[in-house]
Amino acid sequence: MMQPMPRVPPFDRPATYADLVALPDTLVAEVVDGELHASPRPAPRHALAGSAIGGRLVQPYQDGAGGPGGWWILDEPELHLGPNVLVPDLGGWRRSRLPQLPETAYFSLSPDWICEVLSPSTAQLDRAKKLAIYARERVAHAWLIDPLARTLEVLRLDHGRWVILGTHAGSEVVRAEPFVEIDLGLDGLWAD
Repeated sequence: MMQPMPRVPPFDRPATYADLVALPDTLVAEVVDGELHASPRPAPRHALAGSAIGGRLVQPYQDGAGGPGGWWILDEPELHLGPNVLVPDLGGWRRSRLPQLPETAYFSLSPDWICEVLSPSTAQLDRAKKLAIYARERVAHAWLIDPLARTLEVLRLDHGRWVILGTHAGSEVVRAEPFVEIDLGLDGLWAD
């Protein structure tokens, strides 16, 4: 099991974007509540779950093939939300809020939906600190995928608090907010 990576390096001041940029490209780096967090690239089970869920959503929601369209669905978008720099595994914006992608390498407009694929080294950060920031920034929907437990948690922001709409597991086929127009089979998200 991979050990969590500590805050790097220990600062006597809040971390900045310049601190993040100074790290090697081999790390996924974020500034969360003034702390610099760095993690290695995702492990294979993590990458499979993220790629599979993204692939299932892009065609009907981004491309509009066999679905409603109207979304941008992106892998690991860099979000600049106030002083925080977050990198969810996936992020989605309704095109009605974001008609065109920005020219910058980051987004300053919070997404409408995020998906975090949990790993032992990042689950606490994803669940505690990052979900709180997403709530403050009014991200309406969050999904938490745990490839080891083989679960999908679907959350909706309600008056500034996360409400769990459902926890799905194994090979269930679900209709999950905000993507309720399609059946989403979970069986291909897991490495078994």
